[in-house]
Amino acid sequence: MWTERVRTAALRHRVAVGVVWLLVLLLGGAVAVLGLGRLDQSFTASDGPGHRANRAIQERYGNGAAVAPLVAVVTWPAARDAQAFADALERAAGPGARTVSHAATGDEGFLGTDGRTEYALVYPAAGKPDLAGLTAVEEAAVTLRTGLRSALPGARVEVTGVLPLQHDSALAGPGAVALAAKAVCAVGLLLVLVLVFRSPLGVLAPLLLAAVTSVGALVLVEAVAGFTEISFVVVYLVPVTALVVAVHRRARPPGAAAARAAVTGGAAGAAACAVLALFPAPFLRSVGVAGLAVCAVGTAAALTLGPVLGPALGPRVVPRVVPKPVQSNRVLSAPLPAVGLALLVLLTGAATQLRVGNPEARALVASGPARDGLDRLTAAGVPSGVLNPLEVLVAEGADAAAVAVRAARVPGVLLAAAPADWRRSGSALVVVVPEAEPMTAAGAGTVTALRSALAGTGALVGGSGVVDRDLVDGVYGLLPYAVPSAALAAFGVLARRSGRGPAARAVLAGLLAAGAAAGALVVLWQWGPAGTGAVTGWVPLVVGTFAFCVSLERSAGGPGRAGIVAAGAGALAVLAVGIGPQVELALLVSGFAAGAVVDALAAVPAWPHPRVHPDWSRPRGIIPSSIDDRDHRPDRSRHGT
Repeated sequence: MWTERVRTAALRHRVAVGVVWLLVLLLGGAVAVLGLGRLDQSFTASDGPGHRANRAIQERYGNGAAVAPLVAVVTWPAARDAQAFADALERAAGPGARTVSHAATGDEGFLGTDGRTEYALVYPAAGKPDLAGLTAVEEAAVTLRTGLRSALPGARVEVTGVLPLQHDSALAGPGAVALAAKAVCAVGLLLVLVLVFRSPLGVLAPLLLAAVTSVGALVLVEAVAGFTEISFVVVYLVPVTALVVAVHRRARPPGAAAARAAVTGGAAGAAACAVLALFPAPFLRSVGVAGLAVCAVGTAAALTLGPVLGPALGPRVVPRVVPKPVQSNRVLSAPLPAVGLALLVLLTGAATQLRVGNPEARALVASGPARDGLDRLTAAGVPSGVLNPLEVLVAEGADAAAVAVRAARVPGVLLAAAPADWRRSGSALVVVVPEAEPMTAAGAGTVTALRSALAGTGALVGGSGVVDRDLVDGVYGLLPYAVPSAALAAFGVLARRSGRGPAARAVLAGLLAAGAAAGALVVLWQWGPAGTGAVTGWVPLVVGTFAFCVSLERSAGGPGRAGIVAAGAGALAVLAVGIGPQVELALLVSGFAAGAVVDALAAVPAWPHPRVHPDWSRPRGIIPSSIDDRDHRPDRSRHGT
């Protein structure tokens, strides 16, 4: 058996193996940190019509496009002074910024219903759809707020927008309750690992395996990013998957069977992720490449470093031989698999109601300067759709004013205007402000209706309001093809090792785990008290890939408590790190925790598991004995047999 030969060679050369993996951890860690800049940080869906429009706008105007503008809100104590507001905007926004307001257009859509409030859209000069550009916009918000308050001392001035709301959420920090919850989860994680691995020193083994897997996988992903677009979201996927898989593998009884299970689970996950990496959508390609790297590096670490860590850090947990349960216990435990399966199916059904996109503005942060501006807007009767306006790029020779008139007639559009100074290289921009936010059904309908109304004019519809629509059309539109293809690839690997029936059950369990994790996001966030209205578009993709891979790993190991242990450890780990007020991070963290927990439902002993065969070349049903396998059989000699 080749896995046994690899393990034997690793033990024979344990010092060399340890040095190699130590270099991977140290040097690879430095390389991984330096290579993060290779990853695409835009969080946008490439190749869609909105992306093409935004790219053209960014090239000609240098700002706006996929980056939502700042929204300056002023409430006058008595009569409005529109010109004073416009003059203050020009000075505070700085050179190179684009602004549009009531004074520039005469459109009453910029006015509140109270007669004293008005707002303006401000696109700072710096602001590309990457992390550095978004930081520049957040800094511009502070400068704009300070400048307007200084220029208009008699008025109430606020600055809000999608990015300032997200920024205030990140600055809020966890409160006392959240800090206590983080501490409880961290302590719980350590307790679970110590109890399972029997000693504090034994806890280091899965953590070291997870660390070297994460570093090695990130280095591979960044190497691939040198010649194709890989999204920054893999930074979240890699370490969490590596940790849960490492706990899975270390919680199994040591020996040849554990090595074969690691190869089976890793090969099945790698095959599925490799298929995802072949699809043209950057987000699918990114999670596919990352999952493939984790499975490959993790399996190599399990076969070589895993046996070396056993003698060094203490034995892995070896389950005791449990006597056959009596009939009463069997009766009590019989409903558990059915209940778990029913919950998985119900959550998977909830996933069909998933609405992808940035969470609604009101759910991003509860308080802060940006929330004050949002509250001022809504109190004045201005809809929150103004935070995500659309920008229409009008080609050279076309009448921008006529395009604005046509856009203003679209249902769901609050206003459309063609500012005179928004012209570059013969082209012009028209700003279209929707009433509803783009992640809502009404907002998505407005985008679709606007594109239909402007069809044939040569105009391109871009702006921050189309990013979510591109994600739905360009990425989620491929899932009906990507998911079955990945499932078939995993099935092919498992069927060769365990037979078609067990392989089908394992793949089905993985699909249910992925769907149930997405459904949990719907229940917790869209329908729950937070009421986000939508789930950040890339989060279900990352969470679903994680849940599917760890489910295959669990299935490959057969019945046992390793799946439950790994689920608990993974859930506690991500909660200890991510509990806090930042909504998008909380979405991701809760998704990872849900993915780990729902897979534990399938780890109930009565749930069918595939049999793992010892070697690729050996016929199914023949399981040879080995020294490792014999070492962990019950000792019958002490019973006189």
